[in-house]
Amino acid sequence: MDLGIGLPNAVPGATGEQLIEWARRAERRGFSSLGTIDRILYDNYEPLTALAGAAAVTERIGLCTTVLVGPPRANSVLLAKQALSVQALSGGRLTLGIALGAREDDYEVSGVDYQGRARLLDAQLETIRQTWAEDRVGPLVDDRPRLVLGGHADAAFARAARFGDGWIAGGSGPEEFAEMAGKARQAWKDAGNEGELRTMALGYYSLGDGAEENARAALGDYYAWLGEEIAGYIIAGAATDLDQVRQYLSAYEQAGCDELILFPCTADPDQVDLLAEAAGL
Repeated sequence: MDLGIGLPNAVPGATGEQLIEWARRAERRGFSSLGTIDRILYDNYEPLTALAGAAAVTERIGLCTTVLVGPPRANSVLLAKQALSVQALSGGRLTLGIALGAREDDYEVSGVDYQGRARLLDAQLETIRQTWAEDRVGPLVDDRPRLVLGGHADAAFARAARFGDGWIAGGSGPEEFAEMAGKARQAWKDAGNEGELRTMALGYYSLGDGAEENARAALGDYYAWLGEEIAGYIIAGAATDLDQVRQYLSAYEQAGCDELILFPCTADPDQVDLLAEAAGL
């Protein structure tokens, strides 16, 4: 199983200098990918913009939006061009992970219909794939970005089988991942696709001094909209010591995950080294 690390693009107060140093360290320490998470109405860096910055200071590490909230970006041709631009700037390292998103306020502030978001995403994916195939918009690339779909419903698994190269789970834990990944693989097989569906997952970690406090602050703020009980469940699921990190890695690997991306709860670049040491990189 590959191990990626999330950029702190959604940690409130993160500076551009921290994101750039984070990307450099992540490449040096041997992580497979840099991930980004997305919100519209929040104190975060836009994912493709953050990855373009990371591309400029790295040469090997993969770049993933895990995931981008698709439908609020209503100009799908422009989104396809932005993805192609990062693909070209990075020398072919982009994975475009995309999903519906669950925050109504992200849709409201974008002037996009929340109730029709599934239909909008399907149309968006059609447009993105067509735009990439036609080679009329954006820089020419040898290979289009890998396309990965997120979501936990049957419709999401079918969408990944129809449009994507892979499927990604949110921070649901390894047992839930294993169950959902089985459904995603079955949908892939039922659609008559060749080869294997790539499966990915994300989780959270916080290590070193103040680990639990940092997890509580960052995740409590980001997930406050879900209510105290669910936000508390997510906070409790963050790996806050070396043993928990290793248990996470073992459990996801046994569940058949191809790549796990762990996201930080603070923007301190020392967190890159702490995770690398915990994972034996």
